[in-house]
Amino acid sequence: MSELTNKPVFKLRIGSVQAAVWENEGPNGPWHNVTFTRAFKQDGEWKSSSSFNRDDLLVLAKVADQAHSYICDQKREPAE
Repeated sequence: MSELTNKPVFKLRIGSVQAAVWENEGPNGPWHNVTFTRAFKQDGEWKSSSSFNRDDLLVLAKVADQAHSYICDQKREPAE
């Protein structure tokens, strides 16, 4: 299945900046990718973008840090 039909395993939003963590299964176990988006309103309609302005960058860094922590926590869980 592609990312378009799967749901993220973790989502985090701070203000208008969002991270979505995607889990994929590989021959060596699961691995993760992260996508970042910024929500904005244009002509009364909500849209999203993958570009960030100066004021978004610190928030993007915080969201990226928390996404990283989530992924690292998944790897710490003991294997059965």
